[in-house]
Amino acid sequence: MAVDRHAEQSPMHPRVVLGVSGGIAAYKAVEICRRLVDAGVHVTPVLTHDATRFVGALTFSALASEPAQLSLWDEASPIPHTALGQSADLVVVAPATAHTIARYAAGLSDGLLMATLLATRAPVIVCPAMHTEMWEHPSVRDNLATLERRGVEIVPPETGRLAGGDSGEGRLADPAVIAERVLQRLGRLAARDLAGARVVVSAGGTREPLDPVRFITNRSSGKQGHAIAVAAARRGADVTLVTASPLPLPADVATVITRVDVETAADMEQAVGASSEGADVVVMAAAVADFRPKALADSKMSKEDGVPELVLEPTPDILAGLARRRTPGQVLVGFAAETHDAVARGRRKLERKAVDLLVVNDVSAPGAGFDHDTNAVVILDADGTATEIPLTSKDAVANAVLDRVIAQHNEKRSST
Repeated sequence: MAVDRHAEQSPMHPRVVLGVSGGIAAYKAVEICRRLVDAGVHVTPVLTHDATRFVGALTFSALASEPAQLSLWDEASPIPHTALGQSADLVVVAPATAHTIARYAAGLSDGLLMATLLATRAPVIVCPAMHTEMWEHPSVRDNLATLERRGVEIVPPETGRLAGGDSGEGRLADPAVIAERVLQRLGRLAARDLAGARVVVSAGGTREPLDPVRFITNRSSGKQGHAIAVAAARRGADVTLVTASPLPLPADVATVITRVDVETAADMEQAVGASSEGADVVVMAAAVADFRPKALADSKMSKEDGVPELVLEPTPDILAGLARRRTPGQVLVGFAAETHDAVARGRRKLERKAVDLLVVNDVSAPGAGFDHDTNAVVILDADGTATEIPLTSKDAVANAVLDRVIAQHNEKRSST
């Protein structure tokens, strides 16, 4: 029996505008469209003129929930961009070329897709795809940073074979990954499954001063901790972020998250301790220094004074302290960044710290850990369960961690 895809959609289905710009990866957007429609999403394709050089509008019209739209001027509605922007629950651009990203960051609205992006208040997901040299260009990175500051979610490209036959970073993320991200975001918007929960997240690497100029720190960027705080806020939680990272928060949650900036391990211990009282969930994603100088020099140390004697002392064990003081029903999550025997060492830390979940990542693995936009982790439960999250975006890791947090919270509630 033939199925009319257009007829099977209803107004109750979430509505997604799928923007397709002019890159060779445009053909992969067909698969994204198919996956979203099959999942019950109402998809409206919006193609740029250059996108039609790579894939036909008729293909999208046949698979999507309504015919593909191409222009500001050839639609029945006199203001199609406003209608699309106001009705969308989410806008995703895949692929997003360097040209499209630049025009979006600059606020140019010279076509239907650009005008729709500027006319919508719905969440936006941008999926870049371009050659490695373009992906690494400072202007592209600056434009993406601008979009992230405005609340746009970025699905970073993969490393793999490119259109020219060579390999490198810049390949569009797998259509299954993009579709899953869209469905996750739609689910978070609809479910708000952390609504009413108080969540405390720590992030970033602490800095322990040697003198007024120098300090001891680590390579943590704070990206994973910030991603967890943002994901929790978008899922409805009342979030406090205690951070040693200067990373900005996306615009859509910047006024919702209570941000506490700290520098040292002692600062973080005090701030997390105060914030965690009465919290439902505490996630210690920060890379807290294990040691600090026992004495702080009053003035800048100089070579003229000779090599100083550096004596270290341990910093407070914040996670263990939280475990001792936590209230019944509180879910406590720790992180462990390892370079070898990651899971085995993580299991020992899980038991030693007496936490509910421990997120382990091998920071020596390609694309995982410090400074990357991607991560690969294993989430260890106190009952011995291990959930492996292969290399993916830190946003996806954040939501996977929160899924396990919710499961732990529900188990605690059912056992009381």
